[in-house]
Amino acid sequence: MTTSTQQKFSRLFTDIRIGHLTLKNRIGLAPMTRVSATEDGQATQIMIDYYKSYAQGGFGFLITEGAYPDETYSQGYLNQSGIANEKHIAAWRKITEAVHQSGSKIIVQLMHAGAQSQGNRYKSEIIAPSHVRAKGEQLPFYVGEGPYKNPKPMTKADIQEVVRSFAEAAKRAKAAGFDGVEIHGANGYLLDEYLTDYMNQRTDEYGGSTENRVRILIEVANAVREAVGTDFVVGIRISQGKVSDYHHKWAGAEKDAEIIFSSLSRVGLDYIHVTEYDATQPAFEGTDHTLAALAKKFSKVPVIANGNLEDPEKAEQLLIRGEADLITLGKGALANHDWPKRVAAGQPLREFNPEILGPKANIKDQELIING
Repeated sequence: MTTSTQQKFSRLFTDIRIGHLTLKNRIGLAPMTRVSATEDGQATQIMIDYYKSYAQGGFGFLITEGAYPDETYSQGYLNQSGIANEKHIAAWRKITEAVHQSGSKIIVQLMHAGAQSQGNRYKSEIIAPSHVRAKGEQLPFYVGEGPYKNPKPMTKADIQEVVRSFAEAAKRAKAAGFDGVEIHGANGYLLDEYLTDYMNQRTDEYGGSTENRVRILIEVANAVREAVGTDFVVGIRISQGKVSDYHHKWAGAEKDAEIIFSSLSRVGLDYIHVTEYDATQPAFEGTDHTLAALAKKFSKVPVIANGNLEDPEKAEQLLIRGEADLITLGKGALANHDWPKRVAAGQPLREFNPEILGPKANIKDQELIING
């Protein structure tokens, strides 16, 4: 890295400690849904090559695609990766070893699809907080078509089972050699559905007020932390927009942000990862605060920002302003698996080609990737 580059992007390339981990820089790979696992959810050589390339490209940390945590309702897409059994552990271990040998850290995202599930080899029915169908239609590039299914409202037993499944999956992640887990509480999947007013019409302690709707996220975070101990990173991803409702905003605006982020910061998390279409834009009308800045304001843990931060100057300024502590890249990373090295060397960045998201004939050979 040249002296001028060091000065220009000093925040991006400064190390940072997250929990017990020291990261060599503040640049991470965003979790992006893939459908390149085997039919039964095992990681493949395609996935090994994919994650290894980012580690070799200089990313300080990688957050994987969402992996389903159990063999019941959680799977969201056919050929999605899992972290639900011993075979999954063995397959993921090849990836964690390759990433570590290439000088990076890797965190697995634990994802329960909820009402947005459109492919599950274990169950034909789906579950959600209430009997409310997700908006819009299924994603065709994940071999879905038509409206989402009508979900079955979750019982208290279902909720307890989901909490347990996240905790058990976290233990499997630790056994597979991951450096941490990220609880997926964003993008319209199950835990985010509890935060969403129109998806959550419950009248018990998990519905109604924002304090009630965040309850299951707190219970999952507590259970995961208890399962893995204090020497393992535990984070959570939060968003407003969803796969099925991209423009959604929290009804309570900043008050909701205060309740959600302050509640989550008290449960022993090592970071909060917030994602918006553009991480530098105000989260709500009538405020200048970004969602990342609100997470910083109302929590006491490091904040990762995601959303259109491919321009390193834009990302650097976000960190300088203190709105976040780290960033993750999606489209910018897809276009530049060596984004950190290119930026450090002052080399031009390649433009993202959206054709990479287009449909292909054989699901097993797909390299389909989107934010989520």
